[in-house]
Amino acid sequence: MSTSPPVALSIAGTDSGGGAGMTADVRAFAVCGVHGAVAVTAVTVQDSLGVSGFHPIPPDVVAAQIRTVAGDMGVDAAKTGMLASSEIIAAVAAVCDEVGIGSGGIPFVVDPVAASMHGSPLLADDALDALRTELLPRATLVTPNLDEIALLTDVKVVDDASAREAAVALHDLGARAVLVKGGHLEALSGRRQEECVDLLSVDGDLHEFRSERLDRPHTHGGGDSLASAITAGLARGMSLVDAVGLGKRYITRAVENSYPLGAGHGPVSSLWAAAL
Repeated sequence: MSTSPPVALSIAGTDSGGGAGMTADVRAFAVCGVHGAVAVTAVTVQDSLGVSGFHPIPPDVVAAQIRTVAGDMGVDAAKTGMLASSEIIAAVAAVCDEVGIGSGGIPFVVDPVAASMHGSPLLADDALDALRTELLPRATLVTPNLDEIALLTDVKVVDDASAREAAVALHDLGARAVLVKGGHLEALSGRRQEECVDLLSVDGDLHEFRSERLDRPHTHGGGDSLASAITAGLARGMSLVDAVGLGKRYITRAVENSYPLGAGHGPVSSLWAAAL
């Protein structure tokens, strides 16, 4: 008789183009060995060129999805993506407390999605404070990109020193562990970077994860995919350091195998993992 796999829960929005959001999350969950469940927070109208609209799900419906999944099949780790509004953030925080997600319980990865890769806003202006006060203190790990770090902390990351400064600022907001992702550093610093360096700050220690910087134009869904692979590792019982290592390996392969789709930016790929 087969046994049930670990369950990872994506609390995120849709992407009608299939490149990012909960679609990318579930793909990464499957490749990394866990069952993916979802709580839909918003429906976006989106393609490879950008987001032309989004429609939030009522907060009580978002909470009910989380409660139902946790009550039936259980949750071994969870992550957030697009949360859209302060009301949804408050509802997610409350139901996560109810079912034991975050705050030292079930591992909880907070990916503070504020805008699409094309710059389209995915978070209401008044929701940043809710992210800071409601979710970061509950997070096992927070995984912002460099633009999101600037929005949350006013720290502009341009080098190793400012990356460490950003990690401290996010810890000061209550995050237990912080992953400062270096994928956008070359564009912000204006200097050629031969490596992509992600900095994990946890339990007073710093861990660097290095990979070759890949020259690929199709990186849609990359941040979602990295956070999801990390979440899968945590659902499997890995330490945070090992889970981030899994996430780094997954996203490197996904970017290596990214493909063009549509008239804009194509997605990172999980198709390399197909066995059939």
